[in-house]
Amino acid sequence: MSETSGIPRRRRALVAVLSTLGLAAAVATAATLPADASAPTPPTGWTQVFVDDFNGTAGTGVSTTNWQYSTGTSYPGGPANWGTGEIETMTNSTNNVSLDGSGNLRITPIRDSAGNWTSGRIETNRTDFQPPAGGRLRVEARLQVPNVTGASALGYWPAFWMLGAPYRGNYQNWPSVGEIDIMENTQGLNTIWGTLHCGTSPGGPCNETTGLGSTTTCSGTTCQAGFHTYSMEWDRSVSPEAIRFYVDGTNYHTVTANQVDATTWSNATNHGFFIILNVAMGGAFPAAFGGGPDANTVSGRPMVVDYVQVLQSTTGGGTTTPPPTGSRDAYSAIQAESYNSQSGTLTETTTDTGGGQNIGSLANGDWALYQGVNFGSTAATQFVGRVASGAGSAVSGLVEVRLDSRTNTPIGSFSIGNTGGWQSWRTVPANISSVTGTHDVYLTFTSGQAQDFVNVNWFNFGH
Repeated sequence: MSETSGIPRRRRALVAVLSTLGLAAAVATAATLPADASAPTPPTGWTQVFVDDFNGTAGTGVSTTNWQYSTGTSYPGGPANWGTGEIETMTNSTNNVSLDGSGNLRITPIRDSAGNWTSGRIETNRTDFQPPAGGRLRVEARLQVPNVTGASALGYWPAFWMLGAPYRGNYQNWPSVGEIDIMENTQGLNTIWGTLHCGTSPGGPCNETTGLGSTTTCSGTTCQAGFHTYSMEWDRSVSPEAIRFYVDGTNYHTVTANQVDATTWSNATNHGFFIILNVAMGGAFPAAFGGGPDANTVSGRPMVVDYVQVLQSTTGGGTTTPPPTGSRDAYSAIQAESYNSQSGTLTETTTDTGGGQNIGSLANGDWALYQGVNFGSTAATQFVGRVASGAGSAVSGLVEVRLDSRTNTPIGSFSIGNTGGWQSWRTVPANISSVTGTHDVYLTFTSGQAQDFVNVNWFNFGH
């Protein structure tokens, strides 16, 4: 949560909640899971290092083994109003922070008869969340922001975020120690903000107090009307190091180390982090979008959190082939992980001949885009894919090729089922409609089942 006075505001099991270069999720599935869905089982190569499914008796507080309450209007000795101008008093009361008995946490802002607001803010006891050297870290939560919109939502500011460990106990070293806002929302808007805060404030290399951020919307249902999965992947297996932001498995924002100087990046990331969940009322962020709370603001609309989970990969992602700067040759192998954009994919180390990486966790509705594929003046009539599958016996699907838009009719496809394992590779050809010239190529994945059904290492075209 961006600051105004030097203190921060802050595989896919169920088969569909993790995305590219690591976090892959199927948007439709994420929107339709039950409110008390369990945290996804880690994919191969990943270890679950923290999880809270918020199971417990209705009306009880959170596990103090996992969480600590931040109460009052500031940290001890820290700037007032949490440094952001928010007006609520944070409490450990179950009126504000409680389990609902159905596998969810509810953080509820409440206004009393005198017009004073209380709410809740919890932080992990652990402060050591960071990727290992050469590895990756995923932090994700499935949650529903307060279901309130319009004038009734003025002042609401829910957030799921992380602060650098050196902040705890100091409370004056923001933003240099780093803040990663995985999900911020305000004013009941169907908009999510993902941001890295770093450097100095105001201004500085990270444009504080705005930070290095971007926005996206929630699809299927609005952010307020349904549960969505908000994720961050911090990747030390690539150069430059990257922090990626996702909603329902779609990577909408990436910050890389080369966007700032080396000292700024090191100060912001060369340590562990802790996780925070809270709902603020008022402050600088809502003020930028109309202010509040005021007399129209409705009390008692909670942020409902299904689970929080942290995964770690110690092996890294192998050697990633980046997208080329020029056109691609349709008749040479196009590495699947060299996409320009994607939704729902996981990048992992392959054991196929030649090594490198493949894209995986591919299920119905997932896709990857490869821009500027040059077919030349002699028509291509064949598509060849290097694929593997460990899908169940009743699970299969289509690998499709589309040109220039992922909603265009496929020019060709092949069907794939179990090949003997997720790293048991097979080269599969398919006929396609004649293609010449230069096109953006979409690989799309279609299945009548929800489960993952294929991995792809590379593909090319032939005459």
